[in-house]
Amino acid sequence: MMKQPGFFDVEERFARLSGLGDQLEAFSRTVDFEVFRPELEKALAYSDGSKGGRPPFDPVLMFKILVIQTLNNLSDERTEYLINDRLSFMRFLGLGLSNRVPDAKTLWLFRERLTQAGAIERLFDRFDTTLRNAGYLPMSGQILDATLVAAPKQRNTNAEKADLRAGRIPEGWEDKSAKLSHKDRHARWTLKSTKAKRQEDGTMPSMDLAIPFFGYKSHISIDRKFQLIRKWKTTDAAASDGARLREGLLDKANTASGVWADTAYRSKANEDFMEKQGFVSKVHRKKPHLKPMPRHIQRSNAGKLVIRSRVEHVFADQKSQTGLFVRTVGITRATMRIGLANIVYNMRRFLFLERLNASA
Repeated sequence: MMKQPGFFDVEERFARLSGLGDQLEAFSRTVDFEVFRPELEKALAYSDGSKGGRPPFDPVLMFKILVIQTLNNLSDERTEYLINDRLSFMRFLGLGLSNRVPDAKTLWLFRERLTQAGAIERLFDRFDTTLRNAGYLPMSGQILDATLVAAPKQRNTNAEKADLRAGRIPEGWEDKSAKLSHKDRHARWTLKSTKAKRQEDGTMPSMDLAIPFFGYKSHISIDRKFQLIRKWKTTDAAASDGARLREGLLDKANTASGVWADTAYRSKANEDFMEKQGFVSKVHRKKPHLKPMPRHIQRSNAGKLVIRSRVEHVFADQKSQTGLFVRTVGITRATMRIGLANIVYNMRRFLFLERLNASA
């Protein structure tokens, strides 16, 4: 007969997890999750408990569950199962084997309340303050870029698509609340161009490929020195990258004035805007129409590329580590999802920078 695991058996298992390098334990050591409490409580506006009923779960505990979920790209149901199943998750959340674990519905409601309160920007800013207080000020200029984030595809008629593009609710949808709640009226189709690959016979296609893509776009600005996300925005996938530069993506707190970005951000409106705001444009120049690219511009772009490419590492990290994908419906929830991914990226980057400092 198997004996019940005792306290010391669990402690021994925790010690082994630590020895194997538990990432969540490093999170607990380095990130003070209590800093999020004031914003979480404000957003949730919990009742004073005088109405009776079960008390809600601690908001910091619930937020830590969202961090686990984002780190591992989990659905609500899978998150509930794995918290019950994994000792490393339980330790991170401060739960014992006998504690009640929030179920998938509770997690959905918690995230929904934060989403509807528009809390994600404030939670992001709260952690940015932590980063600055730890000495990671936005320095050496900033780099802008955008990436596409997939959402579940919609099957709509051409007339329905035209209505959605015009901001109208298609005919017959209003009466069907179930249909309306499952239809994403904000995500858009766009063309994603990918570099042409060499064919099996060794020839190169004459043009790059354009693949239809449905979903949203994540726009970010990172500081050049620490490569932390400082400003961000979520739009539908069809929104142009360049115009977002003038919509709060530039960080005036950066200690240097240089702004690096690819040719999508090169426009007279943007150049004028940056000059007025005291920024120095290091945006890639476009090739002149039907003329070869002048050598001096070619050399200048190549120098800028070395710096600009750092921002692509952020998206690569987000997509490989947290499988950035929107499972939900609507731009408010997509913003919540992308905002969480940005906070979690900054947490992981913070861990890396702190380790670097410790070993220096």
